[in-house]
Amino acid sequence: MAECWLHLSACPQWRPNLPGLRVASRGKGEGGLSAGLGLRYKLRQGAEPAQSSASPQPATLLCPTPGPCPRLTQPICSSSSARFLTMPECWDGEHDIETPYGLLHVVIRGSPKGNRPAILTYHDVGLNHKLCFNTFFNYEDMQEITKHFVVCHVDAPGQQAGASQFPQGYQYPSMDQLAAMLPSVVQHFGFKYVIGIGVGAGAYVLAKFALIFPDLVEGLVLMNIDPNGKGWIDWAAAKLSGLTSTLPDTVLSHLFSQEELVNNTELVQSYRQQIGSVVNQFNLQLFLNMYNSRRDLDINRPGTVPNAKTLRCPVMLVVGDNAPAEEGVVECNSKLDPTNTTFLKMADSGGLPQVTQPGKLTEAFKYFLQGMGYITHLKDRRLSGGTVPSASMTRLARSRTASLTSASSVDGTRPRACTHSESTEVMGQINHTMEVSC
Repeated sequence: MAECWLHLSACPQWRPNLPGLRVASRGKGEGGLSAGLGLRYKLRQGAEPAQSSASPQPATLLCPTPGPCPRLTQPICSSSSARFLTMPECWDGEHDIETPYGLLHVVIRGSPKGNRPAILTYHDVGLNHKLCFNTFFNYEDMQEITKHFVVCHVDAPGQQAGASQFPQGYQYPSMDQLAAMLPSVVQHFGFKYVIGIGVGAGAYVLAKFALIFPDLVEGLVLMNIDPNGKGWIDWAAAKLSGLTSTLPDTVLSHLFSQEELVNNTELVQSYRQQIGSVVNQFNLQLFLNMYNSRRDLDINRPGTVPNAKTLRCPVMLVVGDNAPAEEGVVECNSKLDPTNTTFLKMADSGGLPQVTQPGKLTEAFKYFLQGMGYITHLKDRRLSGGTVPSASMTRLARSRTASLTSASSVDGTRPRACTHSESTEVMGQINHTMEVSC
């Protein structure tokens, strides 16, 4: 009798009432049997009752958790005799996902919303998802946006708070391998595609992910991305810096400009303390070493070289006007397709625009999403005395929506414009690359 292994994520109280389906093993969640565990089920094919209809029917669910339990219907096995299961949206919390290159710590916030993509984040070196994104995602207007999406925060291996130290001799995944770990996350939760938000090293990983798996990426927000690998001079300088500086100071020089290090004492001191205490220093050194040994991101603007590779999805590049990564982001912009790229340079912002300017970044992200056909209707804080969007942000909105007039609105049931080759001809008629200072 054939067997089909199914990997589901559900609350520990949930059990599908389906003959032939039994719990094979449980994933480990925070606090033991807590909500959001990964459950592994084994379906013995042939044990199901015969179906009168040729199309698969949803299985009956038993979920004794009090209160309403919204559910998402999706296929979970490619076998012709496999059933569709209706999964409850009980994912909120921490998960350890098995990937080809080791475990990946993931934190889910919210629940799937129909066919909309998940928002997937990836942090920079020296940080984790909390240190990198908490200020941004806790911002009031950003929370208004994330109500429409499930958010998936990914921590690079060993970088989450409380992570165990890797053993001596551990081979940290390369940047390509870090990108290759992400499809396991997408598959585990059943996401059809994602909108990525990455900072620094995380932006590089997400760009690699989009190049290797373009059909899984709906759009990208890349902050402080450097598409270039380290040369010998850079490598030698990094080695010398490692001999003369502490690890937190080395990371700070990557995150902040020299001007910020001198003037923004309170913010810098806060991050120095957290980098030194929250993130395991041995694991951090491994991640930093791997990032410093990265290769050039293999992208070129279409038409500049034969068979040029580029990011097919809409991209918003973000950098502060006082950021150490400014030069790298400008070069990345020169290598991307101008028909689906927006370049946002944020005034009065340094190396962490999501921390120092969360309001401006939220506004830009809102227009970026609206340009792809999502959340066309949002609560407007201007009606209650909030700030009015700047003219540059209005232009950004117009530029993003001009080429997507066929996109629909809040329900997310729309064609995936800009991500498929058949849309290239239409997109090529409109150049909405913008360099916006706000």
